[in-house]
Amino acid sequence: MRVAVLGAGVIGVTTAYELMKDGHQVTVIDRLPEAASETSFANAGLFSPGHAYTWASPKAPRILLKSLFQEGQALRFKPSLDPNLWLWSLKFLQNCTAEKTRINTKRKVRLCMYSQEQLHRIASETGVEYHGLTGGLLYLYRSPASFARGSANTRILSEEGLELRAITPDEAARIDPALEPVKEKFAGAVYCPSDESGDARVFTRNLAAYLESRGVAFRYGTEITGFETAGDSVTAVQTNGGGRIEADAFIFALGVYGPRLSRQLGVRLPIYPIKGYSVTMPIGGANNPPTVGGVDEDNLVAYARFGDRMRVTATAEFAGYDKSHSPADFTHMLAAVKDIYPNGADYTQPSYWAGLRPMTPEGTPIFGTGRYRNMHFNTGHGHIGWTMAPGSARIAADLLAGKTPALDLAGMKLEA
Repeated sequence: MRVAVLGAGVIGVTTAYELMKDGHQVTVIDRLPEAASETSFANAGLFSPGHAYTWASPKAPRILLKSLFQEGQALRFKPSLDPNLWLWSLKFLQNCTAEKTRINTKRKVRLCMYSQEQLHRIASETGVEYHGLTGGLLYLYRSPASFARGSANTRILSEEGLELRAITPDEAARIDPALEPVKEKFAGAVYCPSDESGDARVFTRNLAAYLESRGVAFRYGTEITGFETAGDSVTAVQTNGGGRIEADAFIFALGVYGPRLSRQLGVRLPIYPIKGYSVTMPIGGANNPPTVGGVDEDNLVAYARFGDRMRVTATAEFAGYDKSHSPADFTHMLAAVKDIYPNGADYTQPSYWAGLRPMTPEGTPIFGTGRYRNMHFNTGHGHIGWTMAPGSARIAADLLAGKTPALDLAGMKLEA
């Protein structure tokens, strides 16, 4: 079957891999000149079932309200006249009950654990390099109160079979010796030994090169502008400069820009762009970098090591499609990571980036078909798309083949 994958981020490229394995003739279409040039470009890099909590929680509304008046909040709400922001925010708030938080988090962690199995399989099958680092992730807490809350919250994940351990600062320093000089700053940590990290952009681009060498076509610099349909099927996509591209089936993996095109298909995707910031620095030769990644939970600042680089990420900003940034936007996250790893990287050589996460109100992705039976959706993976990508790819390929996926997709199917 001829299958066109719309989008060459980590979601689209991993889906293309599964489709190729299933024997399909695959074409991947993206408006940018390279794979992983949008959300997957410089994300946190944590492959973290142990941090699969949904952002829509009972504490989120208070944080968003405080962000209107106080700097330094992990979630920031920037009011605008965009009606999509207000409609999406209302749905987000509706998911901030304790019951819905529990349901959505459990759905997320099940998908993340399944996805990790698929990542290991893909890496084994292809040999693709992505600066993968195993050995777990550390979730660090600075105060006894936050440590107690964080330890208690792990129950919702451990009920699904994920191993998480509350540990002392001494134990954390044994796992990551770079923490030894600063361990007294922490009340404790939660350790997820199966969590890992890796560069999503390196993975995606290397996997794309692997696919190209095996006959998968990539149409870069090709912007999708519309669709041709007949009855209940899509017959081709229309592009700007690339002509029309026909296929027997399509995978819709367009991330934050998907809602603009999905309306032409009669589908209103509940996806809104949530802005995040990252800064990447070289480690240098005489530093004391982290040996495993993690999160400073009190500041909600994540960090990961990719070979000779260190990346720090933070912030969820409800600010529409604006990707602008200035050095001042990175002050809080750099101060937090320097406090933990004062010799962790060459902080004089920062590379700044801001990107948009394709968030659903629930925090879970969207699968299935709408009005057109051969347009399959695999989109809306939010802040842990890297963690969800390999599993979501296998699910999308199974759905296209008419197979029952390995996971129950309750709450993750497209509502036509």
